[in-house]
Amino acid sequence: MNSLRQLGFCLLLASLELAHVEVRAETGEQIAKSGNAAGAPACITCHGSAGQGQGAAGFPRLAGMNADYLAAQLQGFQDGTRTNPIMGAVAKLISSADAKALTAYYAAISVIDATGDAAASNSSVAAGEALAKNGAWKNGVPACAQCHGATGHGVGAAFPQIAGQSVVYLSNQLQAWKTGTRKNDPMGLMHGIALKLSVADVNAVAAYYARLPSSSASNGTTKP
Repeated sequence: MNSLRQLGFCLLLASLELAHVEVRAETGEQIAKSGNAAGAPACITCHGSAGQGQGAAGFPRLAGMNADYLAAQLQGFQDGTRTNPIMGAVAKLISSADAKALTAYYAAISVIDATGDAAASNSSVAAGEALAKNGAWKNGVPACAQCHGATGHGVGAAFPQIAGQSVVYLSNQLQAWKTGTRKNDPMGLMHGIALKLSVADVNAVAAYYARLPSSSASNGTTKP
């Protein structure tokens, strides 16, 4: 009789755990669209209704990004290794459970390709492509493709997808690496590289990556 009771109790616990997982899976979308109980605003306010970002305003695309990468960025905003007046405050209102749900939700959303920066000249884009593919070794700048992949779709959680992100966002991040307001990169790699890039270099490489297609990246956890 006791064994039957124990079995029934275990089955009840298992069903409750399953229900909890299902609720958590829905929570990511709920937080993204409506915010959370701690007061975090809806993510769609800045990142768009489908997580595609707002390029002109510098808000990045989250859709299709690697879940572990997104979680690391939230952690960076929380611990100050990445600073932003908006996200710094928002991240502090997101618990670890909320972060897990949110990042899984955004990683699973399909990517819609942006059109890039129409104002960028062909010569600037070509210069950006040269930097991306070959680097500028005389200045100590390695090729971006060495870490972010040949198509800019990133490698794992450490090196994010940059193809298809907006010019404004990419330029802002290179500036953040340069000034040290963002310092959550592996071994300080991006800080050292950004210091060696001129304004023209930054504009060129941002224009190049903004024009690359992003929709061919997997929306699972192996791609950022």
